[in-house]
Amino acid sequence: MANSPYLNEPNRLAEVISAIQAMGNYKFYKLDFEGWADRISGDKSKAEHWKQVFVEHPEFFRLDAERMKASLVWRRNYQKLYDIDGEKKLTREEFFQLSEEQRKRISRNPLTNADINTLINTAINLHSRALEHQKDTRWWLTILMSAGVGGMISVLGMIVGRLL
Repeated sequence: MANSPYLNEPNRLAEVISAIQAMGNYKFYKLDFEGWADRISGDKSKAEHWKQVFVEHPEFFRLDAERMKASLVWRRNYQKLYDIDGEKKLTREEFFQLSEEQRKRISRNPLTNADINTLINTAINLHSRALEHQKDTRWWLTILMSAGVGGMISVLGMIVGRLL
Protein backbone atom coordinates (compact mmCIF):
# COMPACT_ATOMS: atom_id res chain seq x y z
CA MET A 1 0.00 0.00 0.00
CA ALA A 2 3.03 2.29 0.34
CA ASN A 3 3.04 2.76 -3.44
CA SER A 4 -0.71 3.13 -3.68
CA PRO A 5 -1.79 4.66 -6.99
CA TYR A 6 -4.38 6.59 -4.99
CA LEU A 7 -1.51 8.59 -3.50
CA ASN A 8 0.81 8.78 -6.51
CA GLU A 9 -1.52 11.05 -8.47
CA PRO A 10 -3.26 14.01 -6.77
CA ASN A 11 -6.56 13.58 -8.64
CA ARG A 12 -6.61 9.81 -8.77
CA LEU A 13 -9.62 9.26 -6.52
CA ALA A 14 -11.68 11.67 -8.62
CA GLU A 15 -10.51 9.93 -11.80
CA VAL A 16 -11.47 6.49 -10.49
CA ILE A 17 -14.89 7.78 -9.44
CA SER A 18 -15.42 9.40 -12.86
CA ALA A 19 -14.44 6.20 -14.64
CA ILE A 20 -16.75 4.09 -12.46
CA GLN A 21 -19.67 6.39 -13.22
CA ALA A 22 -19.07 6.48 -16.98
CA MET A 23 -18.24 2.80 -17.36
CA GLY A 24 -21.09 1.68 -15.14
CA ASN A 25 -23.78 3.40 -17.22
CA TYR A 26 -22.52 3.58 -20.78
CA LYS A 27 -24.45 1.43 -23.25
CA PHE A 28 -21.39 -0.62 -24.20
CA TYR A 29 -19.53 -2.18 -21.31
CA LYS A 30 -16.17 -2.26 -23.12
CA LEU A 31 -14.41 0.38 -25.24
CA ASP A 32 -10.91 1.16 -26.40
CA PHE A 33 -8.92 3.70 -24.37
CA GLU A 34 -9.63 6.55 -26.75
CA GLY A 35 -13.35 5.85 -26.47
CA TRP A 36 -13.25 5.85 -22.67
CA ALA A 37 -11.09 8.99 -22.64
CA ASP A 38 -13.74 10.73 -24.72
CA ARG A 39 -16.60 9.43 -22.56
CA ILE A 40 -14.93 10.20 -19.22
CA SER A 41 -13.01 13.41 -19.82
CA GLY A 42 -14.16 14.59 -23.23
CA ASP A 43 -10.61 14.39 -24.59
CA LYS A 44 -9.60 11.46 -26.81
CA SER A 45 -5.94 12.52 -26.59
CA LYS A 46 -5.93 11.39 -22.93
CA ALA A 47 -6.25 7.72 -23.95
CA GLU A 48 -2.85 6.71 -22.53
CA HIS A 49 -3.58 8.42 -19.25
CA TRP A 50 -6.85 6.51 -18.87
CA LYS A 51 -5.14 3.27 -19.82
CA GLN A 52 -2.73 3.88 -16.94
CA VAL A 53 -5.65 4.50 -14.55
CA PHE A 54 -7.30 1.24 -15.63
CA VAL A 55 -4.07 -0.75 -15.32
CA GLU A 56 -3.22 0.69 -11.89
CA HIS A 57 -6.67 -0.10 -10.50
CA PRO A 58 -7.40 -3.77 -11.19
CA GLU A 59 -9.77 -3.70 -8.22
CA PHE A 60 -12.25 -1.99 -10.56
CA PHE A 61 -11.07 -2.30 -14.16
CA ARG A 62 -9.92 -5.02 -16.56
CA LEU A 63 -8.27 -4.97 -19.95
CA ASP A 64 -9.25 -7.41 -22.66
CA ALA A 65 -6.91 -10.18 -23.83
CA GLU A 66 -5.34 -7.93 -26.47
CA ARG A 67 -4.95 -5.14 -23.88
CA MET A 68 -6.66 -2.73 -26.26
CA LYS A 69 -9.99 -2.24 -24.46
CA ALA A 70 -11.08 -1.74 -20.86
CA SER A 71 -14.19 -2.57 -18.90
CA LEU A 72 -15.54 -2.36 -15.39
CA VAL A 73 -15.07 -5.67 -13.57
CA TRP A 74 -18.56 -5.64 -12.05
CA ARG A 75 -20.22 -5.34 -15.48
CA ARG A 76 -18.13 -8.18 -16.88
CA ASN A 77 -19.92 -10.49 -14.48
CA TYR A 78 -23.24 -9.96 -16.25
CA GLN A 79 -24.15 -11.99 -19.30
CA LYS A 80 -24.32 -10.25 -22.67
CA LEU A 81 -28.09 -10.02 -22.78
CA TYR A 82 -28.72 -6.28 -22.69
CA ASP A 83 -30.28 -4.77 -25.82
CA ILE A 84 -28.79 -1.29 -25.93
CA ASP A 85 -31.30 -0.03 -28.49
CA GLY A 86 -34.38 -1.35 -26.68
CA GLU A 87 -32.77 -0.64 -23.29
CA LYS A 88 -33.93 -3.96 -21.91
CA LYS A 89 -32.58 -7.29 -20.84
CA LEU A 90 -33.21 -10.15 -23.23
CA THR A 91 -33.85 -13.76 -22.39
CA ARG A 92 -31.35 -16.31 -23.65
CA GLU A 93 -33.96 -17.50 -26.13
CA GLU A 94 -34.42 -13.99 -27.50
CA PHE A 95 -30.65 -13.58 -27.76
CA PHE A 96 -30.22 -16.81 -29.75
CA GLN A 97 -32.87 -15.65 -32.22
CA LEU A 98 -30.86 -12.54 -33.12
CA SER A 99 -28.71 -12.30 -36.25
CA GLU A 100 -24.95 -11.79 -35.95
CA GLU A 101 -25.44 -8.15 -36.90
CA GLN A 102 -28.09 -7.66 -34.19
CA ARG A 103 -25.85 -9.32 -31.59
CA LYS A 104 -23.33 -6.52 -32.08
CA ARG A 105 -25.86 -4.24 -30.37
CA ILE A 106 -26.03 -6.47 -27.29
CA SER A 107 -23.97 -5.57 -24.24
CA ARG A 108 -23.86 -6.34 -20.54
CA ASN A 109 -26.38 -4.77 -18.16
CA PRO A 110 -25.55 -1.27 -16.95
CA LEU A 111 -25.02 -1.01 -13.23
CA THR A 112 -27.72 0.28 -10.95
CA ASN A 113 -27.23 3.48 -8.96
CA ALA A 114 -26.77 1.32 -5.86
CA ASP A 115 -24.04 -0.72 -7.59
CA ILE A 116 -22.21 2.43 -8.67
CA ASN A 117 -22.56 3.87 -5.18
CA THR A 118 -21.03 0.70 -3.74
CA LEU A 119 -18.04 0.97 -6.08
CA ILE A 120 -17.55 4.66 -5.34
CA ASN A 121 -17.65 4.00 -1.60
CA THR A 122 -15.12 1.21 -2.08
CA ALA A 123 -12.80 3.60 -3.94
CA ILE A 124 -13.16 6.20 -1.18
CA ASN A 125 -12.41 3.57 1.48
CA LEU A 126 -9.33 2.33 -0.40
CA HIS A 127 -8.10 5.92 -0.74
CA SER A 128 -8.67 6.54 2.98
CA ARG A 129 -6.83 3.36 3.91
CA ALA A 130 -3.91 4.34 1.71
CA LEU A 131 -3.74 7.71 3.49
CA GLU A 132 -3.92 6.05 6.91
CA HIS A 133 -1.23 3.56 5.95
CA GLN A 134 0.98 6.40 4.77
CA LYS A 135 0.51 8.18 8.13
CA ASP A 136 1.16 4.95 10.05
CA THR A 137 4.46 4.39 8.29
CA ARG A 138 5.71 7.86 9.22
CA TRP A 139 5.60 7.40 13.02
CA TRP A 140 9.20 6.26 13.12
CA LEU A 141 10.40 9.48 11.47
CA THR A 142 9.59 11.46 14.61
CA ILE A 143 11.50 9.01 16.79
CA LEU A 144 14.42 8.88 14.39
CA MET A 145 14.59 12.66 14.15
CA SER A 146 14.43 13.02 17.94
CA ALA A 147 17.15 10.43 18.43
CA GLY A 148 19.26 12.05 15.72
CA VAL A 149 18.93 15.53 17.16
CA GLY A 150 19.57 14.23 20.67
CA GLY A 151 22.64 12.36 19.47
CA MET A 152 23.99 15.41 17.69
CA ILE A 153 23.49 17.56 20.81
CA SER A 154 25.38 14.97 22.86
CA VAL A 155 28.25 14.88 20.40
CA LEU A 156 28.39 18.67 20.21
CA GLY A 157 28.35 18.83 24.02
CA MET A 158 31.30 16.42 24.20
CA ILE A 159 33.24 18.41 21.60
CA VAL A 160 32.54 21.74 23.34
CA GLY A 161 33.46 20.16 26.69
CA ARG A 162 36.84 19.03 25.36
CA LEU A 163 37.54 22.41 23.83
CA LEU A 164 36.92 24.22 27.09
